[in-house]
Amino acid sequence: MIATENKHEYYQALIDKKSEYEGVFYVGVKTTGVFCRPTCPARKPKFENCEFYETAEQALLASFRPCQRCRPLSHPGHVSELVRQLVSAVEENPEKRWTDRDFRNLSVDAATARRQFKKRFGMTFVQYARARRMGIALKQIRAGNPVIDAQLSTGYESSSGFRDAFSRIMGAAPTLLGHHNILKASWLDTRLGPMIAIADETALYLLEFVDRRGLEREVERLRLRTKSAIIPGYTAPIRSIESELSGYFNGELTEFKTPLFLLGSPFQKEVWEQLIQIPPGETLSYAEIAAAVGKPNAYRAIAQANGANQLAIVIPCHRVINSNGDLGGYGGGISRKQWLLNHEKYDFVQTSKTSSD
Repeated sequence: MIATENKHEYYQALIDKKSEYEGVFYVGVKTTGVFCRPTCPARKPKFENCEFYETAEQALLASFRPCQRCRPLSHPGHVSELVRQLVSAVEENPEKRWTDRDFRNLSVDAATARRQFKKRFGMTFVQYARARRMGIALKQIRAGNPVIDAQLSTGYESSSGFRDAFSRIMGAAPTLLGHHNILKASWLDTRLGPMIAIADETALYLLEFVDRRGLEREVERLRLRTKSAIIPGYTAPIRSIESELSGYFNGELTEFKTPLFLLGSPFQKEVWEQLIQIPPGETLSYAEIAAAVGKPNAYRAIAQANGANQLAIVIPCHRVINSNGDLGGYGGGISRKQWLLNHEKYDFVQTSKTSSD
């Protein structure tokens, strides 16, 4: 049963269409008989006409049917069929340079493709396809192939055009690239909303909720500090964390094995190592973490290191709370922090009991 105070909180989140509440609750509307996700674009019902549920299953059992606008039974970051079609087309021929004729051949409206890709990936389809081509070019250059070969194989007849396009995406001209690193970024759908994962071929560098405030600055700092190009794509660590997140949200996995790259000061790394030691279902205060690292008066610095964590859930900064029991802050939103703590305290325990029986 959802407490009355939570109902008022959830209703305000519904009015504000707060994406951080995705997966935390669903709302059934008595007047229409449908249930929705928190970010539904439909006209908002009155409070007295709302019933709140923790899961879609509960809403279905209460005889509500899924809303056709927000589609609560799909992922919050559901990929449209158009996006799927175009991503597949790029993968079939990643070196292709797209023209209006190509869109017409697929019976696709170019403006619609541009709009949907912008919403999903933060870039237009043409930018996405160009980034994919540039990823191939970068791989060829790093393998020692001449720049001219990379230029021609990715469809650029003009060396200046290739150089400008390369610099715009990668942040460095191809001849200046040298041992420039490649990081790949992928969109991962989770029960609490979409996340972005960034990794190279050996380790995970960043895992954050897409709607985290300041995420763009985080990604840019990562790019500058690692002197890396960040392009769309998958690597082994990204596929690993995608699989592990699925197990985590299903209550089946309590320890992450994906290799991590910790980009921080020695003090920050020490704090993050302490966070990893906190067992699921338990919490520590900032003061307790400070004592654990031998600096009992540095709880403010502990809070700052906690906030600098770029690997949400995997480095469990959500398990750190205030000494008075208040939740404190969380980059992904307090509602997500509360959900994660409840999930680890109750869902993991229930799964463990079921498996032992």
